[in-house]
Amino acid sequence: MFFFSKPQKNISLYNTLTRKKEDFKPIKNGEVKFYQCGPTVYWTQHIGNLRAMVLSDFMRRTLSYLGYKVTFVRNYTDVGHLTSDSDIGEDKMEKAVKREGGNPKEIADKYIKIFENDTKNLNILEPDSKPRATEYVKDIIEAVKILMEKGYAYSTDLAIYFDISKANDYTKLSGQNLEENKSGAGNANIEDSQKKNPADFALWFFKAGKHEKALQYWPSPFDSLLVKNGEGFPGWHIECSIMIKKLLGKTIDVHMGGIEHIPVHHTNEIAQSEALNNVPLANYWLHNEWLIVNGGKMAKSEGSSYSLSEIKEKGFNPLVLRYFFMQAHYRSKQNFTWEALQGANSGYEHLKNQVKELGGKIGKVDKNFKDKFEKIIGDDFNIPQALALFQEILKSDIPKENKLATIYDFNKIFGLDLKKELHSPVAVSDEIIKLAEERKLAR
Repeated sequence: MFFFSKPQKNISLYNTLTRKKEDFKPIKNGEVKFYQCGPTVYWTQHIGNLRAMVLSDFMRRTLSYLGYKVTFVRNYTDVGHLTSDSDIGEDKMEKAVKREGGNPKEIADKYIKIFENDTKNLNILEPDSKPRATEYVKDIIEAVKILMEKGYAYSTDLAIYFDISKANDYTKLSGQNLEENKSGAGNANIEDSQKKNPADFALWFFKAGKHEKALQYWPSPFDSLLVKNGEGFPGWHIECSIMIKKLLGKTIDVHMGGIEHIPVHHTNEIAQSEALNNVPLANYWLHNEWLIVNGGKMAKSEGSSYSLSEIKEKGFNPLVLRYFFMQAHYRSKQNFTWEALQGANSGYEHLKNQVKELGGKIGKVDKNFKDKFEKIIGDDFNIPQALALFQEILKSDIPKENKLATIYDFNKIFGLDLKKELHSPVAVSDEIIKLAEERKLAR
Protein backbone atom coordinates (compact mmCIF):
# COMPACT_ATOMS: atom_id res chain seq x y z
CA MET A 1 0.00 0.00 0.00
CA PHE A 2 0.94 3.66 -0.06
CA PHE A 3 2.29 5.59 2.91
CA PHE A 4 3.22 8.93 1.42
CA SER A 5 1.86 11.18 4.15
CA LYS A 6 2.53 11.33 7.85
CA PRO A 7 -0.42 10.24 10.02
CA GLN A 8 -2.80 13.13 10.59
CA LYS A 9 -3.64 13.98 14.18
CA ASN A 10 -6.96 15.53 13.21
CA ILE A 11 -8.73 12.54 11.67
CA SER A 12 -12.22 12.48 13.15
CA LEU A 13 -14.70 9.62 13.08
CA TYR A 14 -18.35 9.45 14.07
CA ASN A 15 -18.42 6.81 16.81
CA THR A 16 -21.78 5.06 17.17
CA LEU A 17 -20.81 4.07 20.70
CA THR A 18 -20.52 7.66 21.91
CA ARG A 19 -22.91 9.17 19.34
CA LYS A 20 -20.47 11.91 18.45
CA LYS A 21 -17.56 12.71 16.20
CA GLU A 22 -14.22 12.04 17.89
CA ASP A 23 -10.54 12.57 17.16
CA PHE A 24 -9.08 9.24 16.09
CA LYS A 25 -6.44 7.85 18.43
CA PRO A 26 -5.19 4.37 17.48
CA ILE A 27 -4.18 1.83 20.09
CA LYS A 28 -0.69 1.65 18.61
CA ASN A 29 0.76 4.79 17.05
CA GLY A 30 0.63 4.66 13.26
CA GLU A 31 -1.30 1.38 13.08
CA VAL A 32 -4.99 0.54 12.67
CA LYS A 33 -6.71 -2.76 13.34
CA PHE A 34 -9.91 -2.74 11.28
CA TYR A 35 -12.68 -5.39 11.17
CA GLN A 36 -15.75 -5.43 8.96
CA CYS A 37 -18.64 -7.86 9.24
CA GLY A 38 -18.62 -9.75 5.96
CA PRO A 39 -21.36 -11.59 4.06
CA THR A 40 -23.27 -14.75 4.88
CA VAL A 41 -22.31 -16.75 1.82
CA TYR A 42 -25.58 -18.46 0.93
CA TRP A 43 -26.63 -16.19 -1.95
CA THR A 44 -25.27 -13.66 -4.42
CA GLN A 45 -24.72 -10.38 -2.60
CA HIS A 46 -26.95 -7.51 -3.73
CA ILE A 47 -25.56 -4.07 -4.50
CA GLY A 48 -26.60 -2.78 -1.07
CA ASN A 49 -24.21 -5.24 0.57
CA LEU A 50 -21.58 -4.40 -2.03
CA ARG A 51 -21.97 -0.70 -1.20
CA ALA A 52 -20.88 -1.49 2.36
CA MET A 53 -17.78 -3.22 1.00
CA VAL A 54 -16.93 -0.25 -1.23
CA LEU A 55 -17.42 2.17 1.68
CA SER A 56 -15.05 0.22 3.92
CA ASP A 57 -12.57 0.20 1.03
CA PHE A 58 -12.71 4.01 0.92
CA MET A 59 -12.05 4.07 4.68
CA ARG A 60 -9.17 1.64 4.48
CA ARG A 61 -7.59 3.48 1.56
CA THR A 62 -8.02 6.80 3.38
CA LEU A 63 -6.27 5.55 6.50
CA SER A 64 -3.45 4.10 4.39
CA TYR A 65 -3.19 7.32 2.35
CA LEU A 66 -2.78 9.27 5.57
CA GLY A 67 0.14 7.09 6.53
CA TYR A 68 -1.35 4.41 8.77
CA LYS A 69 -0.46 0.75 8.50
CA VAL A 70 -3.89 -0.87 8.28
CA THR A 71 -4.59 -4.52 9.07
CA PHE A 72 -8.01 -5.21 7.59
CA VAL A 73 -10.08 -8.32 8.28
CA ARG A 74 -13.45 -9.15 6.72
CA ASN A 75 -15.06 -12.50 7.54
CA TYR A 76 -17.34 -14.99 5.81
CA THR A 77 -20.26 -16.41 7.76
CA ASP A 78 -20.63 -19.98 6.50
CA VAL A 79 -22.56 -21.44 9.45
CA GLY A 80 -24.92 -20.36 12.19
CA HIS A 81 -26.55 -17.27 10.70
CA LEU A 82 -30.26 -17.87 11.01
CA THR A 83 -32.94 -16.03 9.05
CA SER A 84 -33.41 -13.83 12.11
CA ASP A 85 -30.63 -12.01 13.95
CA SER A 86 -32.38 -13.02 17.17
CA ASP A 87 -31.72 -16.77 16.98
CA ILE A 88 -34.94 -17.83 15.29
CA GLY A 89 -35.60 -19.28 11.87
CA GLU A 90 -33.69 -21.54 9.51
CA ASP A 91 -29.93 -21.58 9.02
CA LYS A 92 -29.24 -19.67 5.81
CA MET A 93 -26.62 -22.15 4.59
CA GLU A 94 -29.06 -25.05 5.01
CA LYS A 95 -31.74 -23.01 3.26
CA ALA A 96 -29.39 -22.67 0.27
CA VAL A 97 -28.70 -26.42 0.24
CA LYS A 98 -32.45 -27.10 0.06
CA ARG A 99 -32.70 -24.61 -2.79
CA GLU A 100 -29.71 -25.81 -4.82
CA GLY A 101 -28.59 -29.20 -3.53
CA GLY A 102 -25.01 -30.08 -2.69
CA ASN A 103 -23.62 -29.36 0.77
CA PRO A 104 -22.90 -26.24 2.85
CA LYS A 105 -19.21 -26.10 1.89
CA GLU A 106 -20.05 -26.26 -1.81
CA ILE A 107 -22.59 -23.48 -1.33
CA ALA A 108 -20.04 -21.35 0.57
CA ASP A 109 -17.33 -21.93 -2.04
CA LYS A 110 -19.71 -20.99 -4.86
CA TYR A 111 -20.89 -17.73 -3.35
CA ILE A 112 -17.50 -16.71 -2.00
CA LYS A 113 -16.18 -17.04 -5.56
CA ILE A 114 -19.00 -14.84 -6.90
CA PHE A 115 -18.51 -12.29 -4.11
CA GLU A 116 -14.76 -12.09 -4.65
CA ASN A 117 -15.24 -11.64 -8.37
CA ASP A 118 -17.65 -8.79 -7.60
CA THR A 119 -15.22 -7.10 -5.19
CA LYS A 120 -12.44 -7.44 -7.77
CA ASN A 121 -14.68 -5.85 -10.43
CA LEU A 122 -15.37 -2.98 -8.03
CA ASN A 123 -11.62 -2.53 -7.42
CA ILE A 124 -11.94 -3.30 -3.71
CA LEU A 125 -8.63 -4.17 -2.10
CA GLU A 126 -8.24 -7.71 -0.80
CA PRO A 127 -8.47 -8.05 3.01
CA ASP A 128 -5.35 -9.01 4.92
CA SER A 129 -7.42 -11.92 6.26
CA LYS A 130 -10.80 -13.29 5.19
CA PRO A 131 -11.61 -16.03 7.70
CA ARG A 132 -14.52 -18.43 7.52
CA ALA A 133 -16.48 -19.07 10.70
CA THR A 134 -16.21 -22.85 10.24
CA GLU A 135 -12.43 -22.56 10.58
CA TYR A 136 -12.78 -21.30 14.17
CA VAL A 137 -15.27 -23.75 15.75
CA LYS A 138 -12.64 -25.13 18.14
CA ASP A 139 -11.82 -21.60 19.36
CA ILE A 140 -15.52 -20.76 19.65
CA ILE A 141 -16.14 -23.84 21.82
CA GLU A 142 -13.27 -22.85 24.10
CA ALA A 143 -14.66 -19.32 24.45
CA VAL A 144 -18.15 -20.61 25.29
CA LYS A 145 -16.63 -22.86 27.97
CA ILE A 146 -14.95 -19.84 29.55
CA LEU A 147 -18.16 -17.79 29.46
CA MET A 148 -19.99 -20.62 31.24
CA GLU A 149 -17.25 -20.95 33.84
CA LYS A 150 -17.39 -17.19 34.48
CA GLY A 151 -21.15 -17.32 34.95
CA TYR A 152 -22.12 -15.37 31.85
CA ALA A 153 -23.70 -18.30 30.03
CA TYR A 154 -26.13 -21.10 30.82
CA SER A 155 -27.40 -24.23 29.10
CA THR A 156 -30.88 -25.41 28.12
CA ASP A 157 -31.84 -28.59 26.29
CA LEU A 158 -31.66 -26.71 22.99
CA ALA A 159 -28.79 -24.25 23.28
CA ILE A 160 -26.26 -22.40 25.38
CA TYR A 161 -27.20 -18.77 25.90
CA PHE A 162 -25.46 -15.62 27.00
CA ASP A 163 -27.28 -14.13 29.98
CA ILE A 164 -27.65 -10.45 29.07
CA SER A 165 -28.55 -9.55 32.67
CA LYS A 166 -24.89 -10.24 33.51
CA ALA A 167 -23.55 -7.91 30.81
CA ASN A 168 -22.12 -4.51 31.64
CA ASP A 169 -24.48 -1.89 30.13
CA TYR A 170 -25.85 -4.27 27.49
CA THR A 171 -27.52 -1.59 25.32
CA LYS A 172 -24.75 1.01 25.38
CA LEU A 173 -24.21 0.75 21.61
CA SER A 174 -27.86 0.82 20.56
CA GLY A 175 -29.01 3.37 23.14
CA GLN A 176 -32.25 1.45 23.55
CA ASN A 177 -33.73 0.46 26.84
CA LEU A 178 -33.92 -3.28 27.41
CA GLU A 179 -37.62 -3.51 26.67
CA GLU A 180 -37.09 -1.92 23.25
CA ASN A 181 -34.14 -4.16 22.39
CA LYS A 182 -36.05 -7.44 22.13
CA SER A 183 -36.12 -7.92 18.36
CA GLY A 184 -37.84 -11.26 17.83
CA ALA A 185 -37.81 -11.93 21.56
CA GLY A 186 -41.36 -13.26 21.80
CA ASN A 187 -40.81 -15.87 19.11
CA ALA A 188 -37.39 -16.71 20.55
CA ASN A 189 -38.92 -17.69 23.89
CA ILE A 190 -41.55 -19.82 22.17
CA GLU A 191 -38.72 -21.71 20.46
CA ASP A 192 -36.98 -22.33 23.80
CA SER A 193 -39.13 -21.97 26.91
CA GLN A 194 -36.08 -22.58 29.14
CA LYS A 195 -34.49 -19.22 28.29
CA LYS A 196 -34.12 -16.93 31.30
CA ASN A 197 -34.59 -13.68 29.39
CA PRO A 198 -36.25 -13.20 26.00
CA ALA A 199 -33.23 -11.29 24.66
CA ASP A 200 -30.61 -13.83 25.80
CA PHE A 201 -28.77 -14.94 22.68
CA ALA A 202 -27.35 -18.28 21.58
CA LEU A 203 -23.64 -19.02 21.78
CA TRP A 204 -24.10 -22.65 20.75
CA PHE A 205 -27.10 -24.45 19.25
CA PHE A 206 -27.47 -28.14 20.05
CA LYS A 207 -28.43 -30.54 17.28
CA ALA A 208 -31.90 -30.74 18.79
CA GLY A 209 -35.40 -29.36 18.40
CA LYS A 210 -35.80 -27.62 15.08
CA HIS A 211 -32.06 -28.08 14.48
CA GLU A 212 -32.22 -31.86 15.04
CA LYS A 213 -31.35 -32.48 11.39
CA ALA A 214 -28.71 -29.76 11.11
CA LEU A 215 -26.30 -30.36 8.23
CA GLN A 216 -23.37 -28.61 9.94
CA TYR A 217 -22.50 -29.76 13.44
CA TRP A 218 -19.49 -30.48 15.64
CA PRO A 219 -18.95 -32.36 18.92
CA SER A 220 -18.57 -30.21 22.03
CA PRO A 221 -17.99 -30.68 25.77
CA PHE A 222 -21.41 -29.18 26.54
CA ASP A 223 -24.19 -31.28 28.07
CA SER A 224 -27.69 -31.64 26.68
CA LEU A 225 -30.28 -34.28 27.46
CA LEU A 226 -31.28 -34.38 23.81
CA VAL A 227 -27.93 -34.92 22.03
CA LYS A 228 -24.81 -37.00 22.43
CA ASN A 229 -21.35 -35.43 22.69
CA GLY A 230 -22.83 -31.92 22.80
CA GLU A 231 -23.21 -31.96 19.02
CA GLY A 232 -24.25 -28.64 17.54
CA PHE A 233 -23.06 -25.47 15.85
CA PRO A 234 -22.11 -21.93 16.93
CA GLY A 235 -24.39 -18.92 17.10
CA TRP A 236 -23.71 -16.10 14.66
CA HIS A 237 -22.60 -13.41 17.12
CA ILE A 238 -19.85 -15.40 18.83
CA GLU A 239 -18.18 -16.11 15.49
CA CYS A 240 -17.16 -12.50 14.88
CA SER A 241 -15.91 -12.05 18.44
CA ILE A 242 -13.60 -15.04 18.15
CA MET A 243 -12.27 -14.22 14.67
CA ILE A 244 -11.48 -10.69 15.84
CA LYS A 245 -9.66 -11.95 18.91
CA LYS A 246 -7.63 -14.56 17.02
CA LEU A 247 -6.64 -12.34 14.10
CA LEU A 248 -6.52 -8.81 15.52
CA GLY A 249 -6.47 -9.06 19.32
CA LYS A 250 -8.80 -8.48 22.25
CA THR A 251 -9.36 -4.79 21.45
CA ILE A 252 -9.33 -3.33 17.95
CA ASP A 253 -9.38 0.23 16.66
CA VAL A 254 -12.27 0.16 14.19
CA HIS A 255 -15.27 -2.14 13.85
CA MET A 256 -17.58 -1.52 10.90
CA GLY A 257 -20.95 -2.85 9.80
CA GLY A 258 -24.36 -1.78 8.60
CA ILE A 259 -26.81 0.09 10.82
CA GLU A 260 -28.91 -3.09 10.95
CA HIS A 261 -26.13 -4.67 13.03
CA ILE A 262 -26.40 -2.14 15.86
CA PRO A 263 -29.36 -3.39 17.97
CA VAL A 264 -28.60 -7.13 17.93
CA HIS A 265 -25.41 -8.43 16.30
CA HIS A 266 -22.96 -5.75 17.40
CA THR A 267 -24.66 -5.33 20.76
CA ASN A 268 -24.18 -9.05 21.37
CA GLU A 269 -20.61 -9.02 20.10
CA ILE A 270 -19.74 -6.36 22.65
CA ALA A 271 -21.48 -8.16 25.52
CA GLN A 272 -19.78 -11.52 24.99
CA SER A 273 -16.35 -10.15 24.03
CA GLU A 274 -16.12 -7.86 27.04
CA ALA A 275 -17.30 -10.65 29.34
CA LEU A 276 -14.70 -12.97 27.84
CA ASN A 277 -11.74 -10.57 27.68
CA ASN A 278 -12.46 -7.90 30.33
CA VAL A 279 -11.53 -5.12 27.87
CA PRO A 280 -13.47 -3.13 25.22
CA LEU A 281 -13.98 -4.94 21.91
CA ALA A 282 -13.48 -1.86 19.72
CA ASN A 283 -12.73 1.80 20.35
CA TYR A 284 -14.57 3.14 17.27
CA TRP A 285 -17.81 1.73 15.89
CA LEU A 286 -18.68 2.85 12.35
CA HIS A 287 -22.00 2.04 10.70
CA ASN A 288 -23.07 2.63 7.13
CA GLU A 289 -26.63 3.50 6.13
CA TRP A 290 -28.69 1.48 3.66
CA LEU A 291 -28.89 1.65 -0.08
CA ILE A 292 -32.54 1.99 -1.06
CA VAL A 293 -34.05 1.39 -4.52
CA ASN A 294 -36.56 3.74 -6.10
CA GLY A 295 -37.18 5.22 -2.67
CA GLY A 296 -37.94 1.88 -1.01
CA LYS A 297 -36.19 -1.09 0.54
CA MET A 298 -34.52 -3.59 -1.77
CA ALA A 299 -36.61 -6.75 -2.05
CA LYS A 300 -36.18 -9.94 -4.08
CA SER A 301 -39.97 -10.29 -4.27
CA GLU A 302 -40.24 -6.95 -6.04
CA GLY A 303 -37.28 -7.54 -8.36
CA SER A 304 -35.32 -4.64 -6.84
CA SER A 305 -32.55 -6.60 -5.13
CA TYR A 306 -30.01 -6.08 -7.90
CA SER A 307 -26.70 -7.92 -8.21
CA LEU A 308 -23.53 -6.62 -9.84
CA SER A 309 -24.05 -9.06 -12.71
CA GLU A 310 -27.35 -7.29 -13.49
CA ILE A 311 -25.51 -3.95 -13.50
CA LYS A 312 -23.02 -5.39 -16.00
CA GLU A 313 -25.78 -6.94 -18.11
CA LYS A 314 -27.19 -3.44 -18.57
CA GLY A 315 -23.84 -2.46 -20.08
CA PHE A 316 -22.40 -0.52 -17.13
CA ASN A 317 -18.77 -0.73 -16.10
CA PRO A 318 -18.70 -1.86 -12.43
CA LEU A 319 -16.55 1.21 -11.67
CA VAL A 320 -19.57 3.34 -12.60
CA LEU A 321 -21.33 1.78 -9.61
CA ARG A 322 -18.28 2.58 -7.47
CA TYR A 323 -18.42 6.17 -8.74
CA PHE A 324 -22.14 6.24 -7.90
CA PHE A 325 -21.39 5.12 -4.33
CA MET A 326 -18.92 8.01 -3.99
CA GLN A 327 -21.77 10.49 -4.31
CA ALA A 328 -23.28 9.84 -0.85
CA HIS A 329 -21.65 9.86 2.59
CA TYR A 330 -21.44 6.48 4.30
CA ARG A 331 -23.77 7.64 7.11
CA SER A 332 -26.43 8.75 4.60
CA LYS A 333 -29.00 6.64 2.80
CA GLN A 334 -28.47 6.48 -0.95
CA ASN A 335 -31.25 5.96 -3.47
CA PHE A 336 -30.46 3.72 -6.43
CA THR A 337 -32.33 4.11 -9.70
CA TRP A 338 -31.23 3.19 -13.21
CA GLU A 339 -31.48 6.86 -14.12
CA ALA A 340 -29.17 7.78 -11.24
CA LEU A 341 -26.70 5.14 -12.37
CA GLN A 342 -26.83 6.55 -15.90
CA GLY A 343 -26.07 9.96 -14.39
CA ALA A 344 -23.07 8.45 -12.61
CA ASN A 345 -21.98 6.88 -15.90
CA SER A 346 -22.10 10.29 -17.59
CA GLY A 347 -20.17 11.87 -14.72
CA TYR A 348 -17.51 9.16 -14.78
CA GLU A 349 -17.07 9.39 -18.55
CA HIS A 350 -16.87 13.19 -18.35
CA LEU A 351 -14.19 12.95 -15.66
CA LYS A 352 -12.13 10.54 -17.75
CA ASN A 353 -12.41 12.82 -20.78
CA GLN A 354 -11.33 15.82 -18.70
CA VAL A 355 -8.31 13.89 -17.42
CA LYS A 356 -7.43 12.76 -20.96
CA GLU A 357 -7.27 16.38 -22.06
CA LEU A 358 -4.49 17.00 -19.51
CA GLY A 359 -2.08 14.93 -21.60
CA GLY A 360 0.22 12.18 -20.35
CA LYS A 361 2.90 14.17 -18.55
CA ILE A 362 2.77 13.79 -14.76
CA GLY A 363 4.14 16.65 -12.66
CA LYS A 364 4.03 17.29 -8.92
CA VAL A 365 1.11 16.96 -6.53
CA ASP A 366 -0.17 20.42 -5.66
CA LYS A 367 0.40 21.03 -1.92
CA ASN A 368 -2.53 23.40 -1.40
CA PHE A 369 -5.02 20.98 -2.92
CA LYS A 370 -3.45 18.06 -1.07
CA ASP A 371 -3.78 19.86 2.27
CA LYS A 372 -7.41 20.65 1.49
CA PHE A 373 -8.05 17.05 0.38
CA GLU A 374 -6.54 15.55 3.54
CA LYS A 375 -8.65 17.85 5.70
CA ILE A 376 -11.82 16.80 3.87
CA ILE A 377 -11.21 13.05 3.91
CA GLY A 378 -9.97 13.27 7.50
CA ASP A 379 -13.40 14.56 8.51
CA ASP A 380 -15.24 11.24 8.90
CA PHE A 381 -14.33 10.04 5.39
CA ASN A 382 -16.18 12.73 3.45
CA ILE A 383 -15.77 11.12 0.03
CA PRO A 384 -18.51 13.13 -1.77
CA GLN A 385 -16.89 16.43 -0.83
CA ALA A 386 -13.46 15.07 -1.71
CA LEU A 387 -14.75 14.01 -5.12
CA ALA A 388 -16.03 17.53 -5.75
CA LEU A 389 -12.45 18.73 -5.32
CA PHE A 390 -11.58 17.13 -8.68
CA GLN A 391 -13.52 19.81 -10.49
CA GLU A 392 -11.79 22.56 -8.50
CA ILE A 393 -8.45 21.11 -9.56
CA LEU A 394 -9.48 20.85 -13.21
CA LYS A 395 -10.72 24.46 -13.26
CA SER A 396 -7.68 25.81 -11.44
CA ASP A 397 -4.72 27.58 -13.06
CA ILE A 398 -2.05 25.15 -11.85
CA PRO A 399 -0.02 23.45 -14.64
CA LYS A 400 -1.71 20.55 -16.44
CA GLU A 401 0.96 18.09 -15.40
CA ASN A 402 0.41 19.05 -11.73
CA LYS A 403 -3.35 18.66 -12.14
CA LEU A 404 -2.77 15.15 -13.45
CA ALA A 405 -0.36 14.27 -10.64
CA THR A 406 -2.79 15.59 -8.03
CA ILE A 407 -5.77 13.73 -9.47
CA TYR A 408 -3.80 10.48 -9.69
CA ASP A 409 -2.68 10.98 -6.09
CA PHE A 410 -6.25 11.47 -4.82
CA ASN A 411 -7.41 8.50 -6.87
CA LYS A 412 -5.44 6.23 -4.53
CA ILE A 413 -8.45 6.61 -2.25
CA PHE A 414 -11.17 6.75 -4.92
CA GLY A 415 -9.93 3.61 -6.67
CA LEU A 416 -11.42 4.58 -10.04
CA ASP A 417 -8.52 3.02 -11.92
CA LEU A 418 -8.18 6.16 -14.02
CA LYS A 419 -4.84 5.28 -15.61
CA LYS A 420 -6.15 1.92 -16.78
CA GLU A 421 -9.50 3.30 -17.89
CA LEU A 422 -7.92 6.11 -19.88
CA HIS A 423 -6.14 3.61 -22.10
CA SER A 424 -9.13 1.31 -22.60
CA PRO A 425 -11.78 1.70 -25.32
CA VAL A 426 -15.19 2.61 -23.95
CA ALA A 427 -18.04 0.40 -25.16
CA VAL A 428 -21.44 1.97 -24.76
CA SER A 429 -24.32 -0.51 -24.77
CA ASP A 430 -27.73 -0.01 -26.35
CA GLU A 431 -29.21 -0.13 -22.85
CA ILE A 432 -27.10 2.82 -21.69
CA ILE A 433 -27.92 4.80 -24.84
CA LYS A 434 -31.63 4.12 -24.25
CA LEU A 435 -31.38 5.26 -20.60
CA ALA A 436 -29.54 8.41 -21.68
CA GLU A 437 -32.26 9.22 -24.22
CA GLU A 438 -35.01 8.66 -21.64
CA ARG A 439 -33.18 10.90 -19.17
CA LYS A 440 -32.88 13.62 -21.82
CA LEU A 441 -36.60 13.42 -22.68
CA ALA A 442 -37.54 13.53 -18.98
CA ARG A 443 -35.75 16.86 -18.66
